[in-house]
Amino acid sequence: MSTAKNAGFSTLAVHAGQAPDSATGAVMTPIYQTSTYAQEAPGRHKGFEYSRTGNPTRAALEANLAALEGARFGLCFSSGMGAISSVIMTLSAGDHVVSGNDVYGGTYRAFTKVFSRMGIDFTFVDATDLGAVERAMTPRTKLLWVETPSNPLLRITDIRKACVLAKKHGALAAVDNTFASPALQQPLALGADLVAHSTTKYLGGHSDVVGGFVATSDQALYERIKFVQNSVGAVPGPMDCFLVLRGTKTLPLRVRRHCENAMAVARHLSAHPQVARVYYPGLPGHPGHRIAKAQMKGFGGMISFELKGGLERAKRMISATNIFALAESLGGVESLIGHPATMTHAAIPRGERLKSGLADGLIRLSVGIEDAKDLIADLDQAVRKS
Repeated sequence: MSTAKNAGFSTLAVHAGQAPDSATGAVMTPIYQTSTYAQEAPGRHKGFEYSRTGNPTRAALEANLAALEGARFGLCFSSGMGAISSVIMTLSAGDHVVSGNDVYGGTYRAFTKVFSRMGIDFTFVDATDLGAVERAMTPRTKLLWVETPSNPLLRITDIRKACVLAKKHGALAAVDNTFASPALQQPLALGADLVAHSTTKYLGGHSDVVGGFVATSDQALYERIKFVQNSVGAVPGPMDCFLVLRGTKTLPLRVRRHCENAMAVARHLSAHPQVARVYYPGLPGHPGHRIAKAQMKGFGGMISFELKGGLERAKRMISATNIFALAESLGGVESLIGHPATMTHAAIPRGERLKSGLADGLIRLSVGIEDAKDLIADLDQAVRKS
């Protein structure tokens, strides 16, 4: 079975990269639980030598995710940070990266605590302000790194304009597309050179696997990242790849429900008398609403908000929910609630967090696929208890 390149997104999600097994006819991609492969003669094999270098289950997932991002090439990793780190490892000492200042705490930690020690310089700016991005560019800038929607403030960067700006300065443009997923946004079609994901999140979708992914249509860039992937070995196992393949089959359906529920929750919170501020690009008052509407097919399942009463009240509230689980991560079918300042973004110094607009009392929601009325009722009772 082959999947036409012009097939619809849902068809690609189910079929891309996944022909029935040639040996048995199995419809589901087999889990090739092997470390090595027999060769017919030295250097003569059937496309696979060693599972760090390549594995058939991983190859199926790479083809599937590349198709969803509209990319020629895809590479899978053991985690989202493995994917991001492998991209940065294509750079050299003395190179410079301009990054959004509202990024996942693990990304900030890797940039500032690991790669900066290796001679790669990083400048963090508000990526929604393209003037600030351009002012940060130097002749040594090799990469522009943005998240959009960003984590956790849901800021929206104009991908097309940011990519034009990067190319003007001879830099690559990379977009972390984890919050949107390719079901809502395809940065390569907007000019990005590469796209990164934590497949742990919406692509896997069931909070049962950790993984990462990078997509590009630039063959030279693909080969550079693949060299790092094989050399460093931050690769996923075949069972992990199988689980993400299982997840992508329902991605369009899940994301549609995430978006519907998040919009209902965001509207409710924005009208709640005890809520000081809501961050959700689907609300018309969000500063990035117009851009999000233009470059996304929906506004996603992530919401951040601040309660009146600040940090202590926020701590009480997030500990009082019944359906929302107090946990890190996002993008699963179940709803999660978290406190970025002490959880996902604790690696960022408080002064830097405040400078980027991340208040101590900010609460982040990953809105799942439960009944929206139950999610709203759960948040309301938790606010009352706070």
